[in-house]
Amino acid sequence: MTTIRFGIIGTNWITERFLVGAKQHKEFAATAVYSRTEEKAAEFAAKHDIPHRFTDMDAMFASGEIDAVYIASPNSLHAPYSIAAMNHGIHVLCEKPAASNAREMREMIETAKRTNTLLMQAVKSTLMPGFAAVRDNLERIGTVRRYFASYCQYSSRYDAYKAGQVLNAFKPELSNGSLMDIGIYCIYPAVALFGRPTSVKAQGYMLESGVDGEGSLLLGYDNMDAVLMHSKITNSFVPNEIQGELGNLFIDRISEPSSIELRLRDGSAEDLSRPTIEENMYYEAEEFIGLLNKGLRESPTNSHEVSLITMEIIDEARRQIGLKFPADEA
Repeated sequence: MTTIRFGIIGTNWITERFLVGAKQHKEFAATAVYSRTEEKAAEFAAKHDIPHRFTDMDAMFASGEIDAVYIASPNSLHAPYSIAAMNHGIHVLCEKPAASNAREMREMIETAKRTNTLLMQAVKSTLMPGFAAVRDNLERIGTVRRYFASYCQYSSRYDAYKAGQVLNAFKPELSNGSLMDIGIYCIYPAVALFGRPTSVKAQGYMLESGVDGEGSLLLGYDNMDAVLMHSKITNSFVPNEIQGELGNLFIDRISEPSSIELRLRDGSAEDLSRPTIEENMYYEAEEFIGLLNKGLRESPTNSHEVSLITMEIIDEARRQIGLKFPADEA
C-alpha cells in the first residue's frame, strides 16, 4: 500500500476533526497546508506537525509535495478550488456540499474525468458502518414505502445572527444556509439508497440575510416517498426511519448513523449496529485512500452520480423557496 500525501485547505473545526480521524489510517499523511495568511498557515502546520505550508494555492498544487487535497473552505469556494487542484493532477476529497449548484458539480465531474483524477464528496454518513448495515438489510423490510430523515441542529452562530452579527454560516455569498449545510445530510443517503426522485417539493423559512434557516422536502418516487426536515435554528431529537411493508429500520442520527435497529411486523427486533471508530471522519479517508491505492477514480457509494443528483435536488428546492447564491450567476 502507498501512503497518500494530503494537502489541507481550510483551517477550521471540521478540518481538525478530519485530521483526528484520518491520522488513524496508516496510509494517510498530511504534508502541506494552505492558508491565505502565513501566520495562520504556520500556526496550523505547527499544531498538526505538517512540514510544508503555503499562502499560494497553485504553488502547493505544483509543489510535488502532495498527491491529494482535502478541501474544507467555505462552500462557494469548493468547486473552483477542486477544479484548480484536478487541473494540476491532484486528487480531491471535498467537503459537502461539493459545489454551489449542479452546474458547478458537472464541471467538477468533467474535470475529474478529463484529468483522470479521483473526485469524491466527503459525506461521511454514507461511508460509515451504520449506513452499510442499513443498505445490507434493506430488503428485509420488504417493499419500501417511506424514508424519513430529520437533521435539525441549532447553530451556535444563530445567537450572534439574532444579535445583529451575520457570521459565515448565514451568508449567501458563501453558498450556505440550512439546506446546503444540514439538509444535504438527509438528501444524500436517500439518493444513495433510492436514486433519483420523480418529484421534489420544498418549503423553507428565509432569513433576512438571504439564506434559509430551516425547511422541509418531500421527494416522490414511483412506489414511495421521502420526507426530510432540516434546520439550523431549531433542534430535533426525532429518530430516522425507513418504513417497509414487512418492517422498519430505525436509524439514530442520519448524519452519523451508529445505532441501527430492525423491527419486523411480527414483533421481533434485532440490533444491526456495527462498531464505529470514535472519530467517524476516518471512514471517508479510508474510502478515498483505498480507491487511490486500487487505481480507481470514483467511489461506488459517494459516486459522481449521487453527488450530481443531490445537487440537482437542492437546486430545485432552492428554486422553490427562493434561495439564490451569487455563484449561480457565474
